[in-house]
Amino acid sequence: MFSGLPYVYSLLNCLICLWYGTPLISPDNLLVTTVNTIGGVFQLVYITIFLIYAEKARKVRMLGLLLAVLGIFVIILVGSLQIDDRAMRRMFVGLLSCASLISMFASPLFIIKLVIRTKSVEFMPFYLSLSTFLMSISFFLYGLVSDDTFIYVPNGIGTVLGIVQLILYFYYKSSSTENYRQPLIVSCE
Repeated sequence: MFSGLPYVYSLLNCLICLWYGTPLISPDNLLVTTVNTIGGVFQLVYITIFLIYAEKARKVRMLGLLLAVLGIFVIILVGSLQIDDRAMRRMFVGLLSCASLISMFASPLFIIKLVIRTKSVEFMPFYLSLSTFLMSISFFLYGLVSDDTFIYVPNGIGTVLGIVQLILYFYYKSSSTENYRQPLIVSCE
């Protein structure tokens, strides 16, 4: 009953960021390349597991999404290589990387809205919020030290959103008891 969409989108994000970190785009960003290579491999493993256990309709949809993501990445890769000016190529891929990262960090905003509405952190796992914050602040600091706007801006936004999630978690944690939980999906029987 899980959606495979987050895994496919995370794969696209990892591929774009991996491409940004390569010497053809951004010299001296081996850490970005390494981290996103590992992230891409993990996403492929998750997608494979999803495909093994999903029902046929979801498998077909997931394969279509996976092909679309790979197609988009090939277009980005080939398109960016057509840009002869190295600084312009870096800006093009860097802006795509920023947009991808910011949208990934902004996706929990829907959960934040749900937490506030239900006054429950049931749908916002603590360790996911904590790991998002830790990863964001790590890359924010790395981006500052390496003076890379395309790394510190989206991760700075991710850090702020991670802090908001953690504050909400601790604020609503005490009120998240079984008595106060509201159903996420209401049956209309």
